Amino acid sequence: MFRTHTCGELRLSHAGTTVTLSGWVQRSRDLGGMTFVDLRDRYGITQLAFSSESRPEPCSVARTLGREYVVQATGMVRERESKNSKLPTGEIEIIVETLTILNAAEVPPFTIEEQTDGGDDLRMRYRYLDLRRSNVRSNLELRHRMAIETRNYLDKMGFLEVETPVLIKSTPEGARDFVVPSRMNPGEFYALPQSPQTFKQLLMVAGFDRYYQIVKCFRDEDLRADRQPEFTQIDCEMSFVERDDVLSTFEGLTAHLFNTVKGLNLASLPRMSYADAMRLYGSDKPDTRFGMTFVELDGLVKGKGFKVFDDAALVAGICAKGCSEYTRKQTDELTDFVKRPQIGANGLVYVKYGSDGSLKSSVDKFYSAEELRGWAEAMGAEPGDLLLILAGDAARTRKALSELRLEMGERLGLRPKDQYSCLWVVDFPLLEWNEESGRWFAMHHPFTSPLPEDLHLLDSDPGAVRANAYDIVINGVEVGGGSIRIFDKGLQKRMFSLLGFSEEEAQSQFGFLLNAFEFGAPPHGGIAFGFDRLCSLFGGSESIRDFIAFPKNNSGRDVMIDAPSPIQSAQLDELGIAISEKTS
Repeated sequence: MFRTHTCGELRLSHAGTTVTLSGWVQRSRDLGGMTFVDLRDRYGITQLAFSSESRPEPCSVARTLGREYVVQATGMVRERESKNSKLPTGEIEIIVETLTILNAAEVPPFTIEEQTDGGDDLRMRYRYLDLRRSNVRSNLELRHRMAIETRNYLDKMGFLEVETPVLIKSTPEGARDFVVPSRMNPGEFYALPQSPQTFKQLLMVAGFDRYYQIVKCFRDEDLRADRQPEFTQIDCEMSFVERDDVLSTFEGLTAHLFNTVKGLNLASLPRMSYADAMRLYGSDKPDTRFGMTFVELDGLVKGKGFKVFDDAALVAGICAKGCSEYTRKQTDELTDFVKRPQIGANGLVYVKYGSDGSLKSSVDKFYSAEELRGWAEAMGAEPGDLLLILAGDAARTRKALSELRLEMGERLGLRPKDQYSCLWVVDFPLLEWNEESGRWFAMHHPFTSPLPEDLHLLDSDPGAVRANAYDIVINGVEVGGGSIRIFDKGLQKRMFSLLGFSEEEAQSQFGFLLNAFEFGAPPHGGIAFGFDRLCSLFGGSESIRDFIAFPKNNSGRDVMIDAPSPIQSAQLDELGIAISEKTS
């Protein structure tokens, strides 16, 4: 056999035992009479000891080993003289009697260590080497554990795991599809699923009652740290449920994962309306680990001759506790931050509430100390605090102030990765108006049900209709979202009409679902968690790529296998696809 034990399991209790280990050479140290090799596998590291005096042959072989050589070693376990408390195996070593080189290795292009000298591009090109690093491997072990515990919980709750198709029909709503040409149906295309949405609804029509799937999904959209062209969802649907049933069930899943994976007991999740989230945080995914909520100041600041405030649709600010001693350089940094194009503010007004009770602002020319004191009272400020105020278009100002709040939270250490704050955001708008195309779009998707109490507004005031939808937010990251679905054919047709579909278009795109509703669709609802995002949150990382075995880069490329790549002319001919010279 290649091994009797792994490189992570031997302890002092094994002393005197003859064992065989196999693995990769992490590093070696030649000390003359003794040579030491750290042998690594998935489970850990064990020190091998070679004596040139008692066992000269294996010692001479050991001195030829390079990093990442694959070797097999047999010898006796003994207690180490110089113990390593940082390793679980640090109390023992193996006195090697025989050593076999199973495979030599080239010098790796970067060090296979937790703190590597390889940049992102290099490590992605040699991802199979990057995966040997213990911290990268532990990320995938965390992902595995979360998948197991998800299945355990949902199985106990009576959910069935059902696979849905990967080659489906393209639809015009939502993000761009990845399309796949059909050789057997020339000129026609499949799409890769952005979500199994319609299929899980059809499973409810079929009477499956509780479905889930840890499923791969695809979106052809611009990428960033928390997006990949292919990603994984925990996709779920339930029949004969109202919103509270869904929220209770998946609050339970979230608590189960925190308990079994992180050892944390999660308190009951608060609920916040979309309107309150936007009013208080300027975001539908607020980070509630810290306060610093928005305070609107329009009534206190307008009409004093300061044009920036007088002409603004919204004047609002946040109170940064204990920051009144910020220097001019620091306030200038904050001003530059909010004026960045991706933030979008025109400038920043600040008020320093000194520890002596004095008030000093960047707009003293227009406002008296007494007026500034009124602002401080409205914002709940105390001596020692700093008020930061933005003004302008309402939506743009809320967005910019939200970014400023997060920046201040980061600077003040109020967003620790090992502290978690979770909540449900509910009552989203059902529809949003797009000026460019002159029509309504579904804020979530066209199968989301309106709140029953807003149904009467669907024709008269569509923009005021709230969706029976919900998102679960952890530390300012939307990790899951769902809704109670439309299950009535008539209401679904009204929704398609509002979204600008003709009857023919609705039938062509979604006729299979409308037809299914004619055969007794139950009330149903569901949710999908972004599994990659959830793993990255649990692992304390901002990038989901760290928790995907073979991720794409920010250009959507797999630089290891060089994909996407051209295909042969014969394949294109079979598919009936012509590539223009300009494209090629």
